[in-house]
Amino acid sequence: MTARDKTKFFCFVLEGLNSFATVTYLYYLYFLTRDHFGFDNKRNLALAATLGLVYAISAWQTGKFAQRRGYFTALKIGFALMAVSLLAGLFLNFAIGQIGAAVIVTIGTCFVWPTLEALVSDGESAAGLPRVVGIYNVVWAVTAAVAYFVGGSLVETFGYQIIFTLPLAIVLGMLALTFWLQRHAADLAREALENSAATPPVPHRPASPRAGAFLRMAWLANPFAYVGIQTLIAVIPGIAARFHLSTMAAGFICTLWCFVRLGAFVVLWHWTAWHYKFRWLGVSFAVLIASFAAILMSPTLAVLVAGQIFFGGAIGLIYYSSLFYSMDAGDTRGEHGGIHEAAIGLGNCVGPAIGAAALEFLPQYANSGAIAVSALLVCGFGGLLAIWKTAK
Repeated sequence: MTARDKTKFFCFVLEGLNSFATVTYLYYLYFLTRDHFGFDNKRNLALAATLGLVYAISAWQTGKFAQRRGYFTALKIGFALMAVSLLAGLFLNFAIGQIGAAVIVTIGTCFVWPTLEALVSDGESAAGLPRVVGIYNVVWAVTAAVAYFVGGSLVETFGYQIIFTLPLAIVLGMLALTFWLQRHAADLAREALENSAATPPVPHRPASPRAGAFLRMAWLANPFAYVGIQTLIAVIPGIAARFHLSTMAAGFICTLWCFVRLGAFVVLWHWTAWHYKFRWLGVSFAVLIASFAAILMSPTLAVLVAGQIFFGGAIGLIYYSSLFYSMDAGDTRGEHGGIHEAAIGLGNCVGPAIGAAALEFLPQYANSGAIAVSALLVCGFGGLLAIWKTAK
């Protein structure tokens, strides 16, 4: 294995570990706030909106930081911030303290995700870029789905401290691996220098004539997908209570969309005919709207399960489009990764904020939050169509 291949392999290892750690902590944080501090759907949505705003602002800047100051420097800062705040969270028994710890964890992840996206994409040929983006998506989707699926069982077995201790151990391991990888980066640089004379430069994929339009559409669609995702994650404890599900049962039943998203990533990795085809992005957005409303207003478990199947497939293509077009359009991948992640943060903020506001001002309507966020998604679909019409 060459130094370059070794670096990319361990970047995928870091990605999988980071995904497992962050999902275990952040997704079950809403159960902790419900059970320990009495948070209802409105308060959990407000918390989700706060963390989303922090992520949106931070990711944009940390992507630029990684591009300017170096990928390994960004990773070390990110893991250090996550470790300190997870450790603090173990000893904070009041709501404001836990929210503060969650904010710092969120900032730490902003140093990590754009950096890993750039690291695995740099230096890839026209044929290699779709392959590494496919691997990247499958790795984080597998570990996220597994973490969400088993998280409820871990909480019921070990208590809520497990959402701090397990991620903390993983983050410390990632920090150690990052120092090791940085020491071996010199080997990669020497190898590249030795091969540069004999090896022609790696050609980048020729840009599609409509690459800019598709990049704008993907950057619009992805935050709206995360409007749905983050709203759903914040109210899953409430949905579980409505159907009288334990934390373990909620972890099993309400993670179906994660596994469907994983399946979508595998299909989209090997089947590339969707690249730069508007109909796939447009249909996915429409399905996102309908399935999101079905999940949040589901009268039965059967509707809840069916809605998750369509929801997972829709967000799979939308997310994949955003990351692929971000990495395919140009060479400033750290910065593009930051924009891609900032768009996610924007969706993480706006969706829960709208849902919380609806529950605050229209408390007499049980589904006011779901209807308000669904209306927002419809507006996003209109924006998507407007960009496409202009591009045509």
